[in-house]
Amino acid sequence: MAQLSIRRHHSRELTLLLAQFTSPIELILVGATVLSMLLGEVTDGFIILTIVVASGLLGFWQERRAGREIDALLAKVRIHADVIRDGVETEVAIDDVVVDDVVILRAGDVVPADARVIQARDLLIDESTLTGESFPVEKRADESMIFFGTHVASGTGTAIVTAISADTRFGTLVAEMEKRDVITRFERGLTAFGVMLLRAMVVLVAAIFVINVVLERPVVESLLFSLALAVGLTPQMLPAIVAVSLSTGARRMAAEQVVVKRLDAIEDFGTMDVLCTDKTGTLTTGVVRLDAALDAEGRASDEVLELARLNAGLQRGFTNPLDSAILGDANRPEPELRLDEIPYDFTRRRLSILVADAVPTLVTKGACREVFDVCNSVRIDSRDEPMTEWRSRLDEKVERLSTKGFRVLALATRDLPGRSTVSARDEERMLLRGFLTFADPVKPGAADAIRSLAELGVTVKMITGDNRHAAEHVAAAVGLPIDTILTGSMIGEWGDETLTSRVSTVSVFAEIDPLHKERIVSALRRVDHTVGYLGDGINDAAALHAADVGISVDSAVDVAKQSAAIVLLDKSLDVVVDGVRLGRRTFANTMKYVRVTISANFGNMLSVAAAAAFLPFLPLLPRQILLLNFLSDVPGTTIAFDAVDPEQIDRPHTWNLVGIRRFMIAFGLVSYGFDLTSFAVLYVVLDADTDLFRTGWFLVSTATELAAMLVLRSSRPFWRSRPGRGLLVSSGLVAAATIALPFTALASSFGFVAPTAAVLGLVATVTLGYVIVNELVKFRSPL
Repeated sequence: MAQLSIRRHHSRELTLLLAQFTSPIELILVGATVLSMLLGEVTDGFIILTIVVASGLLGFWQERRAGREIDALLAKVRIHADVIRDGVETEVAIDDVVVDDVVILRAGDVVPADARVIQARDLLIDESTLTGESFPVEKRADESMIFFGTHVASGTGTAIVTAISADTRFGTLVAEMEKRDVITRFERGLTAFGVMLLRAMVVLVAAIFVINVVLERPVVESLLFSLALAVGLTPQMLPAIVAVSLSTGARRMAAEQVVVKRLDAIEDFGTMDVLCTDKTGTLTTGVVRLDAALDAEGRASDEVLELARLNAGLQRGFTNPLDSAILGDANRPEPELRLDEIPYDFTRRRLSILVADAVPTLVTKGACREVFDVCNSVRIDSRDEPMTEWRSRLDEKVERLSTKGFRVLALATRDLPGRSTVSARDEERMLLRGFLTFADPVKPGAADAIRSLAELGVTVKMITGDNRHAAEHVAAAVGLPIDTILTGSMIGEWGDETLTSRVSTVSVFAEIDPLHKERIVSALRRVDHTVGYLGDGINDAAALHAADVGISVDSAVDVAKQSAAIVLLDKSLDVVVDGVRLGRRTFANTMKYVRVTISANFGNMLSVAAAAAFLPFLPLLPRQILLLNFLSDVPGTTIAFDAVDPEQIDRPHTWNLVGIRRFMIAFGLVSYGFDLTSFAVLYVVLDADTDLFRTGWFLVSTATELAAMLVLRSSRPFWRSRPGRGLLVSSGLVAAATIALPFTALASSFGFVAPTAAVLGLVATVTLGYVIVNELVKFRSPL
C-alpha cells in the first residue's frame, strides 16, 4: 500500500508539472518559437523558451507546495476501519485494509473494501453512492457482497475483504469518473472567466496579426508577437495563485480547528448565506447528563433506571452519548445477560435488547411517540392499565418535560418466555414502564456565535429530531425566531413546491427524519441560497451530500466525515464563524489577483496593439512581453498572504463576471490612456529610437502593473489599506530589478538599452499620475 501511495504521489506531481505547459496558447507559442529558431532566431527563441519554462516552474512549485500542505491536513481526519487480526479487534486506517482482513461493521461505518458478509444482524447497507438507490439493502451472511464506499445504515456484521483500492467496484467507478471533467461551483466561475478572456484574446490576436501582415512585417515575427500578446493578456499564474490562496486559506483554517477536505469548498464556505445545523453539541454543550429515571407517573424509579442500564450496557451498536449518560459510573451488566438485540434505526427510532432472566424480557427504549405506539398497557403504581386511557396524559407529561429543555425517552418491556432471539416484529403489545430525561444545557457562546454569523450575512436554521417543545426551548435560548416551527409530519405532507415557498422564513425544524433534512437543504438551494449543513450522525449523510458545503466534525461517524467537504476539529459555531471569515479572506485575495491582473494586462495589451498599428516597428519584442508578464506575476504569488479589509469579508461574495468585466474595462482604459501618453512622449517628445522606446515603455508598463496591484487591491485609499508584507516586499524587489535590468549585461539579450534620465523621469511621472487617477476612479466608482 505504501508503494502504491508513493507511485500515486509521483504520478500526481508529474501530471501537475506537465499541466503547467499544456495550455493551447502556450503550446502554439512554443511551436512558433521552435520554428523561429530553425529559421535562425536562436537567441530570441532560447530567451522566450526560458521565460516560459521559468513561469511554468514557478506555478508548479506553488501548486506542489499547496498540494503537500493539503495532504498533511487531510491526514488529521483520516477515516479508520475496525478489523480482526490475530484474533484481536484493531483499528487501522482505511488505506491499510488488505485482502482477507475480517472487517467489523457497525452503524455509521464506511465499508472500507469490497467484502463478503460472513455474519450479519439486521445489517442494512446504504448503497446510494454506487446505485443511486435511496433505500438501504439488507445483507445476509454467506450470500451477500458489500462494496467499498457504501456505509452501514443499521445493524451489525462482519465481512471478509475480497478486493481493495482500485480493484473494488467503487475504484472502477472512480477511475471511469476521473476520465471526465467534474466541474465544481468554484471551477464553473473559473471556466466562465476563461471563456470571457478567450473571446477578448481571439479578437485581439487576430486583429494584431492581420495588421502586422498588412504592414508587411515578417510573418513568423508577427505570429510570435501576436501569441506573446495573447499570453500577456492571460493571467498565466492564475491556477497557481488559486492553489496557493486556497491552500493558504486551508492552513489558516486548520489553525482555527477547521480542516478543508476539498479546496474549492472554501469558496462555498465563504459565500454561504444559510447554515443548517443540528442541536446537540452545536447549540448545546453536547455533554448529555441523565437527569432522572421516572415511572409513568413522573416519580423517580430505581427499577426504570436498572432496566435502562441493561438496555444501554448490553447493546452492541454505535456509541451513543445517551447510553453513556445512562451508564454513568455504574458497572456494565454482565454480557451473558444479553440474548439478542434489535439495533436502533431511524425509522423505528427504538433500540431493544432481549435480556436473560427467569423469564426472558425484551427491554426497549426510544423516542416517546414511537415507543408509545407499540405499547398496549402502562404500569401505574403496581397495576397495568390500558394505554389508550393514559395516552393523552402521557403525551402532556412528555410535553411539560420537553418544554423545560429536557430530552425525553420512553422505556417499555415485554416478557417473552422461552425465547432466545427476537426481531422487530416482537416490538408490540409492550408495557410502558417510564421515562428517562436528559439535560444538555445550551452552550454559553452559542447565542453570540449566531449573532456573529448574522452580522456576516449568514442565517442559522436548527434542524433536529427532537420534539418541537425541546427544540423551541433551545431555539429561544440562543436567539433563533420561534414564531413558526415546522415539524417532520408537516413536511411529510407537503410537496416540494410548498416546502420551497415556506423554508426561507422558518428557523426551527423539529421531529425531523433524514429524508426531511435532505429535502429542507434542497428546498433552500432552489431559492438561490448557498447552504451549509453541519451534522455528525448517520442520518446527516444525505443532507451533507445535498448541501453546497457539507460540514462535519472529527468525532463524527465515518459516513458523515466522508460526506463532508469541511471537518471541524471542535464542534462549535464559533469555529464556523472563524471559518467563514477565513473562507471569505481567501476568496477576496484570489479575486484581487484576477481583477487587477486582467485589467492591467488588458490595458497594456490594448496599448501595444494600438501602437503596433501606427509605429514603424513593434513596440515590444515577444520576449519582452513575456518577461513583463512574468515579472508582474511574481508579486501575485504572495497575494494569498495579503491583508484583507473588513468590508471585503462582511458579506458573501462569489464570481461576478459582469463586475470583473466592468472592472477590466474601466481600469484597463486608465492604463491604456497612460500608455498612449507614454508612447507619445517617448516617440514624439524624446525622439527615442527603437531600443530606447521599447526600454522606456517596458519600464513604464512594469511599474504601472506593480502600482495597480498595490492600489487596486482595496476599495479604500491605498494609504488606508496596508498591503501584506510579502506583497509589499516582492513588489519593491521586482521594481528594483526592472529598473536595474537595462543597466546589466542581460540588457542586450532582451533588446534593452540603458535609459536616459528623461526616460526614468517619465517612468516616475507616469507611475505617480497612474496612482492618482486610479484613486480618483475608485472614489467615483467603488470597487
